[in-house]
Amino acid sequence: MVHPLRIQGLAVATALAMGSAIASAQPADPPPKVDRTEQATELEQSMEREGNQAALSAELFYEILVGELAAQEGALNDAQALMMEAARSSNNEKLYRRATELAVQSRSGDRALRNARAWLEAYPESRDANRAVLRILVAMNRIADSASYLRREVELTPATNRSATFLAITQLYNNASDKSLAADVVEQALEIDFKDPKNGPMALAAVGHMRLVADQKQAALQALQNGAKLSPDSGAIALLAMELLESGSAEVEPLVKRYLEKNASPQLRLTYARVLLGQKRNADAKAQLQLITRESPEFPEAWVILANLQLQDNELDAADTSLAQFGALLPKLPDGVGRNAGAAQLYLLKAELAEKRKRYDEADDYLQRIPDAANLLSVQARRADMLARQGKVQEGRALIQATPATGPNQKRLKQIAEVQLLRDAGLNQEAYTLQAALQSQSPNDVELAYDTALLAEKAGKFDEMERLLRDIIKRKPDFKHAYNALGYSYADRNIKLEEAQALIQKALDMQPGDPFITDSLAWVHFRRGNLPEAEKLLEQAYATRQDAEIAAHLGEVLWTQGKQDRALLVWRQGLKEDNSNDTLLETLKRLNAKP
Repeated sequence: MVHPLRIQGLAVATALAMGSAIASAQPADPPPKVDRTEQATELEQSMEREGNQAALSAELFYEILVGELAAQEGALNDAQALMMEAARSSNNEKLYRRATELAVQSRSGDRALRNARAWLEAYPESRDANRAVLRILVAMNRIADSASYLRREVELTPATNRSATFLAITQLYNNASDKSLAADVVEQALEIDFKDPKNGPMALAAVGHMRLVADQKQAALQALQNGAKLSPDSGAIALLAMELLESGSAEVEPLVKRYLEKNASPQLRLTYARVLLGQKRNADAKAQLQLITRESPEFPEAWVILANLQLQDNELDAADTSLAQFGALLPKLPDGVGRNAGAAQLYLLKAELAEKRKRYDEADDYLQRIPDAANLLSVQARRADMLARQGKVQEGRALIQATPATGPNQKRLKQIAEVQLLRDAGLNQEAYTLQAALQSQSPNDVELAYDTALLAEKAGKFDEMERLLRDIIKRKPDFKHAYNALGYSYADRNIKLEEAQALIQKALDMQPGDPFITDSLAWVHFRRGNLPEAEKLLEQAYATRQDAEIAAHLGEVLWTQGKQDRALLVWRQGLKEDNSNDTLLETLKRLNAKP
């Protein structure tokens, strides 16, 4: 509680600040009576009322003033209690709101909920009070208790404004621990609009999003279909379709394309391009980005992503043009963080372009022009990698080691960057030695142990690799990558093939359809002489993920069966994805193949 003597020095300033709340807290006098015969009595009553009113105002003033001062001093429990007492005694909505805010600030969910419910009880028609109860219940993860308040929130929202409310609802419930229950509650609240041609698509899109978050893909697809029947050209439905496409539901892509054909929205088209990139459909993504740059040349994000893809495809002149366009738009980005981030992207890509053209000094100059580059480990690691590509590995290591580190985590990241540099340079023994030292500092870190096992294999330390992977499996039986790595290592060395197949199958059972695990299983079948099964599995894996290593394996299985034309085509595609992949290059050299 604030000491009373502290009040006097701040009374005037606080009284001015709270004047409007006090004025609204005072109940109005009833109109005077006009009967002259009772004039004296009325005067006495009026004076009595004025005396009571003055006393009430003083009491309110004191409670509000002390409550606000308590809040300033950090005594939020006292502050909310005083404000709640003032709210009850005056029945003033502003004070109920303030009491609820203070209770929320005190981080007491029960107290905040009690105050919000008292506010709603005093003002049952108040949408703000209902919304406060709703938000507090969801924040407390009392999802089932929030259902009636959510329905009321929707009912109180004018039909013309409901689309924004639907979006806010999905954001509100996204962090619920019981995703399925949250989806049920949202669907029940929004179903009053499901058949409305205007609000229905947005409501169904919101429900579809919640169902997808709850891993109920079929229900999300049903919501999409129902929304598309109401309005196939709805932007909300198109966004839900993109979410489903990103989750692997390829059947919804025609709906996305149909929408984009009729609506030239660069932001939605960019979202589609990002989904395609996530699926490694780089050529399709590039086509969408080129459409954006033609239709909306003032859209900077499209230029920078397009330049990145062009660099990956070694289209250097095209990338140069795209970067020039992005650079011209850079001054139009918001000043501050947004523009600095844009400048960082520009200089990173310009550095990569210069490096591909063998202009190493120019590339280094661009990297050093990145805002705050001296403090960015990722930039210094990039500079170090460029030195390593020129055969200056030790200079690159020295650059990483000289990067300032603030705290243990930064030091750890520096070591990881150095390991990556050595690994990329083919110095597997040195990389493993540094990685093993890093892992010994955090022996319980499963991810770090896994990375150490992979490097142990590259360094030819197969016993150590096996020990680490089996230890991971023992400590974390659901770590599917350990099963896959151990099984693939056996298959690649053509040993223990029966155990290898069992290990990889277990990993695949944990992650059905995973293209990399499927590739491992196919390689076991190849080693065991089951070529048709190996080909079938590899075709499935490659259709899901056009990865260079999968291309190497598929090509070899095809080549072994005499399907050389198809093998050469697959290898060419693999080289386009990654022309430096060790597995692919070794395969081509061993088979003397020239795609």
